[in-house]
Amino acid sequence: MNWYKKLLVALALTAFIFTPAMAQFRIGAKAGIAINDLKFNKEVLESKNQKGFTGGIITEFTMPIIGVGVDASVLYARRSFDVTEKDGTPTTDNRDYLDIPINLKWKIGLPVVGKIVTPFITTGPDFSFLLSKKNISNAWHNKTVDTAWTVGAGVQFFNKLQIGATYGWGLTKSASNDDALYSKSRCWTITASFFFN
Repeated sequence: MNWYKKLLVALALTAFIFTPAMAQFRIGAKAGIAINDLKFNKEVLESKNQKGFTGGIITEFTMPIIGVGVDASVLYARRSFDVTEKDGTPTTDNRDYLDIPINLKWKIGLPVVGKIVTPFITTGPDFSFLLSKKNISNAWHNKTVDTAWTVGAGVQFFNKLQIGATYGWGLTKSASNDDALYSKSRCWTITASFFFN
């Protein structure tokens, strides 16, 4: 093997061994609101558009230089679902969940201001485990697990505070019965995360 090939192999092995040790692992607190319809004006925070809230802990694992990593959260979430039954009667159902979103995250490094402001994008699955058993009627039943796929974007300030917005597409239905008409959940979530380290 030529010397330069040996050097490349040595560099690759070094990167493989030491990059995980150099990666940044952080933990913090996360809280936010889920809203039915995101409009970038004052109406977005009015009570008629609020559909719930969420809060808990977040962890983040980021590789150096390239800014790619993973974040995962364990959150309590209260969600509301608008359901239209077969007779046309609209009903709102409130449910409590344990949410576990897992995201691939890319922090986009900016020259000069990168230590102050860093934009990021995310995508990944969200697993929601039902904690409450509140049926709105005997005609339909809660399911115990909801699964969604989310995409999002946000901004990190001073390497401590992250403000982000995600949109989730429900992959499974939130209720099950032939006597109710419903759709898979769709919602925007706006969150703030503060990291302790």
